[in-house]
Amino acid sequence: MYNIALCDDEQDFADEMKQYIQRYQEESGEKIRVMVFRNGLELIENYDPSTDLIFLDIQMDQMDGLETAKRIREKDEEAGIIFLTSLKQYALEGYQYQAVNYLIKPMKYIRLKTELDRWIEKCRKKNPCIVIANDQGTFKAAVNKIHYIETYKRNLLLHTDEGEVISYESMKALEQRLSPFGFYRCHAGYLVNMGLVRKVEKLEITLSSGETVYVSKPKKKDFMKALAGYWGKML
Repeated sequence: MYNIALCDDEQDFADEMKQYIQRYQEESGEKIRVMVFRNGLELIENYDPSTDLIFLDIQMDQMDGLETAKRIREKDEEAGIIFLTSLKQYALEGYQYQAVNYLIKPMKYIRLKTELDRWIEKCRKKNPCIVIANDQGTFKAAVNKIHYIETYKRNLLLHTDEGEVISYESMKALEQRLSPFGFYRCHAGYLVNMGLVRKVEKLEITLSSGETVYVSKPKKKDFMKALAGYWGKML
């Protein structure tokens, strides 16, 4: 399922956009959840980290689209942003916030369909993300930025490019979510990203980050076999 946020203070246009997205869902067979916000402040205050794509109007009261995009990027570096505007020059300013594209108002369904087709195709090729929730909030982590996961005080600790994140999921549940992306349970207390493994010596796995993860003796043979298969696919 794709989670799409639509932020525009023109109600008629927002309603039309929502209808277009629902039409696209019916025609394409893609599962899409649409969340509508009337201004940038409302979007920021109610931001859902599982958001995949945001249609963001540039000219809005209270908080314009560029300021909203800036605030979103402080929370989420992965969500796609497509600006909506009637003035092309404003849209060009939005690329500093890693915008996917911009759409000029008014808009016909075929233009939206083309943009969604392009974006979904890109998503299929792009590195996926997982959403982690704990007492501090909800976090989106790109799979290729997760180094390894270890058990930690009855919870899990994810070691990522951005730092450490606690997860309350079980190791088994997280293993099921991440195993399709090249993660391997090398030890009862460790789940490692095989894409970051640089060497294995005795019972120690060294990652490209310099971190060390342990492989248990009973699991080492199967781990080495899985690692060889993973590396083989990368060649």
